[in-house]
Amino acid sequence: METTILEKQMRRWPLYGGGLALLQAGLLAGCDRTPEVPAPLPTTNAVSPAAATPAPQSPERLILAFGDSLYAGYGLDRGQSLPDALQNRLRKDGVNATIINAGVSGDTSAAGRQRFAFALDNMKRKPDLIMLGLGGNDVLRQISPTETRANMTAMMDEAKRRGIPVMLTGMMAPPNLGPDFAVQFNGIWPDLATRYNATLYPFILDGVIGKAQLMQADHVHPNRNGVDRIAARVAPVIMTTLKNTE
Repeated sequence: METTILEKQMRRWPLYGGGLALLQAGLLAGCDRTPEVPAPLPTTNAVSPAAATPAPQSPERLILAFGDSLYAGYGLDRGQSLPDALQNRLRKDGVNATIINAGVSGDTSAAGRQRFAFALDNMKRKPDLIMLGLGGNDVLRQISPTETRANMTAMMDEAKRRGIPVMLTGMMAPPNLGPDFAVQFNGIWPDLATRYNATLYPFILDGVIGKAQLMQADHVHPNRNGVDRIAARVAPVIMTTLKNTE
């Protein structure tokens, strides 16, 4: 059988060679928390102003970064999260972007679904783009891909109803969960991108997972250098997406 691009990518990303072992060992305490009630947006409604470079004098592009600990900045200092790094890069490249960080550590796709509409309702205006990054905690808990797909689909439906473009930052299952699980789980993001005509960045940890110098001690969350590496890859995709939605 012909090897798919996805399978080739999975072999390049050892996620998780020990991802399941880490879960069993209880080293993911920072990820393994699901809020009981929808979490409000940060009171600043934006990433840390201390980290942000002055915005260019052009119309503001408002982006909602809605995800889990990989957006929230787990284990990092204030101003070092992925939304912070992306906002700074976009502004340096002349894009007057304000990114609202609505990442919550521990969120599964189900928890995100519960607070998705609430987050959008509490923004100062309809965003120009939603970055949607959930699924990591689902795979760590081995939640059924069918459930993950249903939750992600519900959020995509809500964004479509509101007329807001979405950029999906995907997640991938570790090979040690088996080929059946991987096929069902990994297919969620490209399928949704096609169905909803959304932008897809296939794997949020591409280029950093498995590289100790770019990861925190838990081997799951990127450190500051890892965040910068991800931002350098994701920012151009955001810029293209924003141009296509003008």
